[in-house]
Amino acid sequence: MFNIHTPRVPKAHCFAWIIAALLLLPTFANAEWNKDWSSHKKISINSQGISEEIAQMPVLVRLHSGNFDFTSASIDGSDLRFIAADDKTELKYFVEKFDAVNELAIIWVQVPKISVADKDAHFWLYYGNEKATSSSNAKAVLDASTVANFHFAEKALLQDSSATGLIANGTATVQKAGLIGESAVFNAQPIVIPANAAINASAGYTWSAWVKPTTLPQAASLYSQVGALSLAVDGQKLTLKVADKVLSGGELKPAIWQHIAFTLNAGKATLYLNGTEVATGEAPTVETATEIKVGEAFVGELDELEIAKSARSATWIKLVASSQGVDSQLLKIDQSTDGDSEEEGDGKPNYIKILIDSLTPDAKIVIGILAVMFVISVWVMVKKAMLVSRTDADNKKFLVRFQKASTDDLLTLDKGANYPNSTLFKLYQAGLREMRKRQHEGEVLALSGASMDAIKAAIDADLVRETQRQNAGMVLLTIAISGGPFLGLLGTVVGVMITFAAIAAAGDVNVNAIAPGIAAALLATVAGLAVAIPALFGYNYLASRIKNITIAMQIFVDEFVTRSAELYGK
Repeated sequence: MFNIHTPRVPKAHCFAWIIAALLLLPTFANAEWNKDWSSHKKISINSQGISEEIAQMPVLVRLHSGNFDFTSASIDGSDLRFIAADDKTELKYFVEKFDAVNELAIIWVQVPKISVADKDAHFWLYYGNEKATSSSNAKAVLDASTVANFHFAEKALLQDSSATGLIANGTATVQKAGLIGESAVFNAQPIVIPANAAINASAGYTWSAWVKPTTLPQAASLYSQVGALSLAVDGQKLTLKVADKVLSGGELKPAIWQHIAFTLNAGKATLYLNGTEVATGEAPTVETATEIKVGEAFVGELDELEIAKSARSATWIKLVASSQGVDSQLLKIDQSTDGDSEEEGDGKPNYIKILIDSLTPDAKIVIGILAVMFVISVWVMVKKAMLVSRTDADNKKFLVRFQKASTDDLLTLDKGANYPNSTLFKLYQAGLREMRKRQHEGEVLALSGASMDAIKAAIDADLVRETQRQNAGMVLLTIAISGGPFLGLLGTVVGVMITFAAIAAAGDVNVNAIAPGIAAALLATVAGLAVAIPALFGYNYLASRIKNITIAMQIFVDEFVTRSAELYGK
């Protein structure tokens, strides 16, 4: 038998290892999914109001310039990945639309579960890997119960995205500015979904779609299977017919998107409008694996048509109706990158950074010009304020000496004088220069009327030059005052135009996509006012100071010429 000796580790070393391990735990807990992806964002799930747990539900993620930096991702979105809250498990997703030019994206992500018990429910969006290839899969993102799913995307308008792979026939056209990306436009002509054994109601049945009637009332069929099922618009009411049983309820509104759904389950039919139950009653079992007509005699738009071979719960339907609309509050995308919060010290979002990140190129150019104007106007105001202050100080000093000067001293005030910024002293020097030109050596100075006029003219000329020097650069402030707001308004108008044009082209009318662009465009007007308002105050203050200096010069000229005429006139 061998005796194995195990060296004893000092207690101090043990404690050191334990402390190191504890310090590293948070790092391991927050380890990033893959270092090849340079950026990631946290997407929180607001499960408030969910009365039961929902599993494997596709949720709609809308990306736009206000919550996502498209320049950091691949131009086609091929590097997007969605990871579960554990930062390890990849989630199935489908990119319905990714428009890097207009900065809008529509993506479906299958979340494992949504439960009100999970207060910190979230998942992660990773991006920023040029070498990544797309793993988007329209079929994988749907659960096993979904047997038909029509997104009505422009490139696959009548093509089913589910594993069933149905292809509808009809003359529906595409509307780019739909509810969720593109939508299908119906003009009283239906689309026909061929019969398929997968569409079977033996274990339940659900039909749902987003509907936008152009006008109401209408007499149209939204869904029909001959002798089995039909869902119609009768005036403004919805009518569900299951064999010979009829349910009626709800009231549609024209020109707005509304979610409509009905379920069949164990001899019971339920009709929903915008996630709310509007009619329910007994219903017989019917054959659903037959040809389906959608939109017969209907004039309006349809989007996100789905058929499931199970009866969805009321919670599921309510969640779909509330999460896919333009005012959805289900998901909140963190505005920061790499999971760092872009919040100020008091926990509020950094709105200024959000606005700056959402600026359009034209607004950036305008704000750049305004920034230059602001710097120039501040420089002019500071320079002029210093000039008028020094001028006022030297003028006061010289004026005191001039007024105290005796008759014999009037022509010798320049001796030993140091008034570099005094405009009055410069006018005095101009007059003295002209007077000395007319004084002959050895003779008493005697000025005629013509000589006095000439001296006054010379002094007046210097007065004009000094006034021009005092006012030099003031025109830059007037340009800032009048031009700043107009430049800012130009940036705002062009920015709003670009924002709406991008929304129209991309087909996303989500308010979250519009708001950042418009708010950022308004930043140009704010910048214009920020330039004009200080310049306006500064201009008025400096103009009044310069006016006082000019008046003082005019008074001095009259006083000097009058005293000279009295003392030295013929």
